[in-house]
Amino acid sequence: MKCIIGLGNIGRKYENTRHNIGFMAVDAFCDKHQLELDKQKFNGLYTVSVIKGEKVLLIEPMTYMNASGEAVRPLLDYYKVKTEDILVLYDDLDMPPGRLRLRPKGSAGGHNGIRSLIQHLGTDEFKRIRIGIGRPPGRMKVPDFVLHKFSDDEMITMDRVIERTIEACEAFLTGERFENVMNQYNGDVN
Repeated sequence: MKCIIGLGNIGRKYENTRHNIGFMAVDAFCDKHQLELDKQKFNGLYTVSVIKGEKVLLIEPMTYMNASGEAVRPLLDYYKVKTEDILVLYDDLDMPPGRLRLRPKGSAGGHNGIRSLIQHLGTDEFKRIRIGIGRPPGRMKVPDFVLHKFSDDEMITMDRVIERTIEACEAFLTGERFENVMNQYNGDVN
């Protein structure tokens, strides 16, 4: 079984904010495959389905970003998902909007949701797709920026990025070597 995890914050207040791009990507993936995150357990919203011939668990933690691992770990344990079979989707301040960076492992890099996952999983060796959201303009503080909604113009780019993220997730599910998926999907979305 493979697992795709989107990181974000729960509640209307955070819908379509930069920090919720992981949720947005999982929601779009579900829409494309006519799925619904209709189960709830261990503070996680999730569903299980078969896509591209692979059984997949899709998760959105309902614990807020900084405690994502608290919801993810029990669900992975419950479904007996191996760490090497998970893919985490989340926002990255250090990349411009429109850029994806896939990695097989790595540090938290200052991202509290990833820090929580590393802490609860006991490893940083899980696959991830970092979705560029850019840096705050001027003197805007990082927390204000990441919790700010995308503008209509930004959403044009982010919709294309989400589409490309879905394609990368589908390639991951086909069992293609992750290095090949990285080579194909890393970079700017045109």
